[in-house]
Amino acid sequence: MPTIEMEHRQVVVIGAGPSGAIAAALLKRKGHDVLVIERQHFPRFSIGESLLSHCLDFVEEAGMLDAVNAAGFQVKNGAAFAWGEQYSTFDFGDTFSEGKPTTFQVQRADFDKLLADQAALQGVELRYGETIVSVDTGSCGPQLGVRREDGSEYRIQAAFMLDASGYGRVLPRLLDLEAPSNFPVRQAVFTHVEDRIDSPGFDRNKILITTHPTQRDVWFWTIPFSNGRCSVGVVAAAEHFAGRSDNLDECLRGFIAETPSLAGVLKNAQWDTEARAIGGYSANVKTLHGPGFALLGNAAEFLDPVFSSGVTIAMRSASMAAAVLHRQLQGESVDWQSEFAEPLKRGVDTFRCYVEGWYAGTFQDVIYHEGSSPEIRRMISSILAGYAWDVRNPFVSEARRRLKVISELCARDGT
Repeated sequence: MPTIEMEHRQVVVIGAGPSGAIAAALLKRKGHDVLVIERQHFPRFSIGESLLSHCLDFVEEAGMLDAVNAAGFQVKNGAAFAWGEQYSTFDFGDTFSEGKPTTFQVQRADFDKLLADQAALQGVELRYGETIVSVDTGSCGPQLGVRREDGSEYRIQAAFMLDASGYGRVLPRLLDLEAPSNFPVRQAVFTHVEDRIDSPGFDRNKILITTHPTQRDVWFWTIPFSNGRCSVGVVAAAEHFAGRSDNLDECLRGFIAETPSLAGVLKNAQWDTEARAIGGYSANVKTLHGPGFALLGNAAEFLDPVFSSGVTIAMRSASMAAAVLHRQLQGESVDWQSEFAEPLKRGVDTFRCYVEGWYAGTFQDVIYHEGSSPEIRRMISSILAGYAWDVRNPFVSEARRRLKVISELCARDGT
């Protein structure tokens, strides 16, 4: 039997997406040895294209903001919601929390590569086209089995590993950490189009979220990019796809045809890219950390794409984990549960409250209500901008109670 080569590294990050690139750069900036293993080659397609303002706080922390600002991405200053004749906007420059007033809408292939390249420029080593095939979290620290594209394998002995593998969910699969999500199974069907939008009321500086006219748990995203293209998708529970065309392009355009306001916005669009689908994406895990590892972003939990929270949660988890791990590598005693898992979960649970409220219709009642006070709208805008950890905001610290009260008031006003 040939001897399998063994490599010793301090930190191995699994995945070079946003959370992996941010975590790796933050640790490298603190002087640690960091290796990133990425199964794919960049650039590669991904969704999650509408960033929240809070994302840029972590991009800035990792020393990448100048490069992102210079990349020519579409500026995003808020979110717009449409349902029939109703139209409501939220401005990220007018929020309860003190955050960045704008962010970006990005084609993730370009954005993710930019972040990974920035991490490499800071001295992080990245290896593309390599797959983690085994993990052992023994008493000597984690050992990872890695397979190269030519089929050869090697092992890495690490002090710690961070799983930033996103939907790949490497450690949850290999360490039997998967747990069922309590969200219903939903599917997204989406594509990119040359949009040719000429509707006078359309704002390219905002994501447009459109509610289906009659099925309030069906919604659409329209995310404009700076190159005249946009991402368009529909999200619905499995039963809403019953009886529809198996052709994804026909399926998506059929949903849009039932929604006059969106059909009008996209009336000139050139449908030049084959639609894709992703389903059953909501996921959970038994634990966010263990001996020698922690899970970041979608590798740990993914809620739903409705408020574009995925990249924000991923970057927030990267920043938090890097801070705790730095102290641990310095020889300090740390508590991953109280210093990472629990505070991260508080913000995730805030997003969860409003995602559940969206599909129940209660949060939609608030969003589309014309009489909400400016102060309440600022508090909601903070959450939509990603500041779901700002406990000074009553709609964060008392999310469920506040949403219940305000939605009941809005529903009463609407009757």
